[in-house]
Amino acid sequence: MAGDDAAVEFHAFFERHYAELSRLAHLLTGEADGADDLAADALLALWHRWERVRAADHPAAYARGVVANMARSHIRSAVRERRRIALFWSNRDEDCADPDVPAVIDVRTALRALPFRKRACVVLRHAFDLSEKDTAHALGVSVGTVKSQTSKGMAELHRRLGPHATLEGVQAAAVDTGGST
Repeated sequence: MAGDDAAVEFHAFFERHYAELSRLAHLLTGEADGADDLAADALLALWHRWERVRAADHPAAYARGVVANMARSHIRSAVRERRRIALFWSNRDEDCADPDVPAVIDVRTALRALPFRKRACVVLRHAFDLSEKDTAHALGVSVGTVKSQTSKGMAELHRRLGPHATLEGVQAAAVDTGGST
């Protein structure tokens, strides 16, 4: 089949099945917002192997299988992320006597300025006192990544906060001071 004919055929398939595949993704994941994206990703994957899909006995069933597999992967990723968050919060120490609220706000502001991975490594290692191994497990990265990101994150905090930046400041920032920052 010529390239243009394949594109026309795929476009017709897309128009016929996109809404159905999006509904399937929504029902499987329970997420209306991500369902359209998941269906679009599945159709993109189908386009990349369109010759195999169109040769299948039931191309629509093949497409539903791709959506189901992608939904399964999405759900597994969400479960892993929930486990990481649960691990993060399970080791939270709520004790902080009389924090210096302005300093806590400065530290929180500086932490928010860090890229996510550096911030997560610094907070898990120093505010929640997780080991490098537990931090790596919680974030799904290697221990080496935790070491380098924590070091770089602390160096950046020291640059932002000056020489008075302390681990205690990071720990105090992790405790709710009663106000929102």
